[in-house]
Amino acid sequence: MAGKAKSSSHVVERTPSVIRDEEKEEVINQIRNLELDNKVGFDQRAVGQVSQAVRVEQERRNGGIRYEPLPVTDLDKGTVGWQSEIDPAMPFNFSRLQKWTWIWLLSAITLLTPFATSILSPAINIMDADFGNENSTLGSMTVTIYLLGYVVGPIFIGPLSEIHGRKMVLCVANAFFCLWQIGCALAPNIEILIVSRFFSGVGGAACLSLGGSIIGDMFRPDNRGFAIGMWNLGPLFGPVVGPLLGGFVTQYIGWRWDFWIVLAAASPVTLLIAVCTRETCHKVIIEQRTAFLRKELGRDDLASCYNDSGQQSEMQILRTNLLRPLNLIVFSPIVLTLSLYISFVFGLVYLLYTTIPTVFEDKYGFNTGETGFPYISLGLGNVLAWLLFTIYSDKLVIQLAQANQGTFTPEMRLILSIPFGLLLPLSLFWYGWSSDYNLHWASTIISLVPFGFGIVGLFLPISTYIVDSYPIYAASATSANVILRSVTGALLPLAGPSLYGSLGLGWGNSLLGFIAIVMAPLPFVFYKFGARLRKA
Repeated sequence: MAGKAKSSSHVVERTPSVIRDEEKEEVINQIRNLELDNKVGFDQRAVGQVSQAVRVEQERRNGGIRYEPLPVTDLDKGTVGWQSEIDPAMPFNFSRLQKWTWIWLLSAITLLTPFATSILSPAINIMDADFGNENSTLGSMTVTIYLLGYVVGPIFIGPLSEIHGRKMVLCVANAFFCLWQIGCALAPNIEILIVSRFFSGVGGAACLSLGGSIIGDMFRPDNRGFAIGMWNLGPLFGPVVGPLLGGFVTQYIGWRWDFWIVLAAASPVTLLIAVCTRETCHKVIIEQRTAFLRKELGRDDLASCYNDSGQQSEMQILRTNLLRPLNLIVFSPIVLTLSLYISFVFGLVYLLYTTIPTVFEDKYGFNTGETGFPYISLGLGNVLAWLLFTIYSDKLVIQLAQANQGTFTPEMRLILSIPFGLLLPLSLFWYGWSSDYNLHWASTIISLVPFGFGIVGLFLPISTYIVDSYPIYAASATSANVILRSVTGALLPLAGPSLYGSLGLGWGNSLLGFIAIVMAPLPFVFYKFGARLRKA
């Protein structure tokens, strides 16, 4: 073992400022072969020098952005952390294959859970007829109750992932989601269907609650925007493809097949996540390492560098973690205000999902299959905004950080979202009055393009900003966001029939447009003052 330490020093002597890739791999392999830092003659000074060289190289590759060094193990002080900047257990240091396996599997499951939300939308009228249901609100609940599951799930999912790990919680929740698809497909009445949809939503909320935090665990901010953009390919296309496919499935083979299709697609993805991925939560990884070292070294005084619970009991720690998303909603103006904005946006999305079939059937005579076509316009707007964010978000962040002497601040992420808020009221006025005056169906369909552009142009930067602002507790912060937006997404569509019945499509959508105008300045406000609020 002493020879290995000597070899580490030799590597450092050959790397004054920039460490070559092959030398970095050599040191990583040396660290892998060492059992315990102080149990063997490992040269901590050598690793520290290599870590400094790696930080210099990372800063060069990151366009000059400087990051705080990782907390490292110091057994003399009783602190357990990372071995070094190049610790292979650190998710920032995962291989490209490991990181992108996570992202593509996350994208797949996060396509399927929103897909399961909206695939039933075109079938509401036929399903009501099958069940003999004449209550339109009850019929809409088969779609919106799923979102109430999105409210309940994150209350437990985000906090538990910070105790037991992202992977384990995600796998359990995904399996729960799959099982309840069977209940939906076999439901003998609308009440059982609503209950089954609720519980499938509870499980389906996990990927939305944990996806951003998993990516935040693996990617630093200069690459995080691109990674989150790629992950969001799934949730972008899921709600759009769902109604488009659901309309034809309902028309030709029956609405119950919606759920068998979801089950057939989600089951293999759930299995692949369980088999092909690694834990990413920094706090959990170090706590597991701390428990191992306590046992191996017989030192009960050792504590994780991420330990913020002091001498709390396990029950107190659990209660603190479970309450964290609600505390963030109540006490963090950033999480509360921006989550309310995103909640309103998602409420509009699901209001359209549940009313588009009725509007195009009643106004333009579309059949059940054809009512899926307007969702293509939403999808086109989504894709255009997604491309803009994915390509330019990180580039813009690097430019702003360079202008700020190499210092990154989360508010830099928001600047891209500022103009998108103006597109929502524009599209709501256009869609509302075009359909109200029975203008050509093409005009009404095209009006949904800027709407899709606006919602994604707001959602992606704001969601990434929340992850950037709360890196350790990103899962809880994201869960708080999911809770609020799911409440609005579930309740606003229920108000749709009475809203449009009282005000009509023109003034009903105009009212929503006026609310969108009031909320449009929020990204700019937090871009200017968010840093002060985070430090308050």
